[in-house]
Amino acid sequence: MRLSYFYLLIFAFAFFHLLPHTLLLAMYLQFSAKANALRATKGHRRISALTAYDYPSARLLDEAGIDLLLVGDSLGMVVLGFPDTTHVTLEHMLHHTAAVARAKPRALVLGDMPIHTYESPIQALATAKALMHAGADAVKLEGGVEHAETVRTITAAGIPVIGHIGMLPQHVIEEGGYHKKGKTPAALQQLLIDAQALTEAGVCAMVMESIIPSSATAITKSVPVPTIGIGCGETTCDGEVAVITDLLGSFPWFVPPFAKPEAQLAPQIIAAARAYHQRVITAKI
Repeated sequence: MRLSYFYLLIFAFAFFHLLPHTLLLAMYLQFSAKANALRATKGHRRISALTAYDYPSARLLDEAGIDLLLVGDSLGMVVLGFPDTTHVTLEHMLHHTAAVARAKPRALVLGDMPIHTYESPIQALATAKALMHAGADAVKLEGGVEHAETVRTITAAGIPVIGHIGMLPQHVIEEGGYHKKGKTPAALQQLLIDAQALTEAGVCAMVMESIIPSSATAITKSVPVPTIGIGCGETTCDGEVAVITDLLGSFPWFVPPFAKPEAQLAPQIIAAARAYHQRVITAKI
C-alpha cells in the first residue's frame, strides 16, 4: 500500500511538473506550423498581410482570407494618436495582441516588438515570450545584421521571427523623417547583407519597407524566405502588407503616398454619426 502511494506521488509530481512544459511545447509546435506554412509560400504564391489592432477587425480580416495579421506598432499613430511609433510600449502591444488573438484567426498573428524592448538578446527573448503568451504566433523586430544574434536567440527558443529591413519607423527621429532606402549600390549592398544575416539567423519571412523597386526585387531574389513589402512597389516582393486604416480610408489626416485605399470610410462614418446626432436631438420629448 505504501509502495503504491509512493508511486502515486511520483506520478503526480511528474504530471504537474511536466504538464506546463508539454503544453508550452505543443503551443510552440503550433506556432512553428503557421510560420513554416508562411515560409513555404516562397515561389508558389504571394502573401497578403494587413495590420489588425482589435477583435472585430481580426475576425473580419480573417474571414476575408488574409494570410497574416500584423499587430503593428503603427497602432501608436492610427489608434493611440501618437506622432510616431517611438511612443509605443510593450504594454500597448500586449493589450492589442491579446485582443486580436481572441478572434482565434486562421491567419498568422504577428506581434511587433516595440522600441527599447530588444536592446539585448536576453531582453528580446523576454519580450518575445510575453508577446507569444499574449497570443502572437510570431514576433517582428526592426533591423538587420546588428540584430542577427538576437534573432538567433529568439528562434532557438522555438519562437518564429519575421525580420524588418529598409526604412525602420522606430528610427524616424534619429534619421530625421521617413526616407526611401536602397537608392545607391552601397545602400543595396548593405540591405543584402542585412537580409542574408537575418535569413541565416532563422527568420521565416522578412518585411521590407520603403525600398526602391529595383533594390527590393534584388533582395527578394537573393533570399530563400518570403519578403513582404510596404512602399516597395506592387510586384517586387513575395507579398504585401498594408495598414488597415490606409486600406479602408478611415484615417484621412495622413495617407502615405504608396497607399491604395479600397474604400473611403471616413466620410461614411461622419455621415452616420451626423445622422444619428440629428435623429437624437430632433426627437420629440
